[in-house]
Amino acid sequence: MQNNIYIYILVMAVVTYLIRMLPLAIWRKEITSPFVKSFLFYVPYACLAAMTFPAILSATMSVISGAVGFVVALYLAYKERSLLTVALIACAAVFVVERVMVFFG
Repeated sequence: MQNNIYIYILVMAVVTYLIRMLPLAIWRKEITSPFVKSFLFYVPYACLAAMTFPAILSATMSVISGAVGFVVALYLAYKERSLLTVALIACAAVFVVERVMVFFG
């Protein structure tokens, strides 16, 4: 079976278009249910977290350094630091933990 990249791209484009177009075409009235509104409000955040969290743990040399970076980032975000500050300090924490692990391991 010969793989054709253009067919794959076309199928992905159609599926993406349908996912975005169908809700607009089917539901024309405003959503009034507070439960549905709150559910739809948090869907993007849940999807982003579900895609990001595994990548955080697997992007480093070990799961331990990824977890340390995640905890540091979570703490700094809780303290309402800027995005740049959180990213830089979390990267620095991962770097330090990996250097320590290489030195002692």
